[in-house]
Amino acid sequence: MNDSGLGGAGYFWCLRHHRVEIGDDVCPAQFRLGPFATADEATRALETVEKRNAEWDAEDARWTGESS
Repeated sequence: MNDSGLGGAGYFWCLRHHRVEIGDDVCPAQFRLGPFATADEATRALETVEKRNAEWDAEDARWTGESS
């Protein structure tokens, strides 16, 4: 499964398998989020992405003068 060359650096959330992956057993980069420092952070990866996207959308709206 590994095409990363990372050698086990961090925890990843696999978008294909919906699980935490680590070490040499990670899916290709196109299917994962991370790396994260802990398995718990990787488990919450989609929540983190959602939160950051909302923050960035709000910042974009402020920048362009749109009301949010």
